[in-house]
Amino acid sequence: MEVILLEKVVNVGNMGDKVSVKAGFARNFLIPQGAAKLATKQNLVEFEAQRAELEAANAAKLKAAQERAEALRAITGVIHAKVGEEGKLFGSIGTRDIAEAMNAAGAEIGKSEVRLPDGGAIREIGEYMIRLHIHADVDLEVKIVIQPEIL
Repeated sequence: MEVILLEKVVNVGNMGDKVSVKAGFARNFLIPQGAAKLATKQNLVEFEAQRAELEAANAAKLKAAQERAEALRAITGVIHAKVGEEGKLFGSIGTRDIAEAMNAAGAEIGKSEVRLPDGGAIREIGEYMIRLHIHADVDLEVKIVIQPEIL
């Protein structure tokens, strides 16, 4: 399915690109999120007429994401978890736990913005640098400290 991107989409293309994507991705994600329109003649004409204001809106979103990233860099999330011998956790720490810890520390992030390290969930106590994906062009790393739960 051919669509026109109204904003930059990671691993798909930049604003204004006419790309071919799977129909389900376009119908279920890109179009409902307002990130794309079907590539019809009428939509191409409408896009070119609105291009300047879409570029301005995308630049404003990028600037807001960069400011948010600067504020988030200073925040450290702390998670208290039940720990067995040798620092192994009972269970694991996932994206939801990290998002909740960051929100408790004063940051406002969603679990979809958290990118876990290659190994997936965290299973040991310690300090970890976790990547946050705030915007298509803005990624940052924040510190998460996993401490044993004190009973």
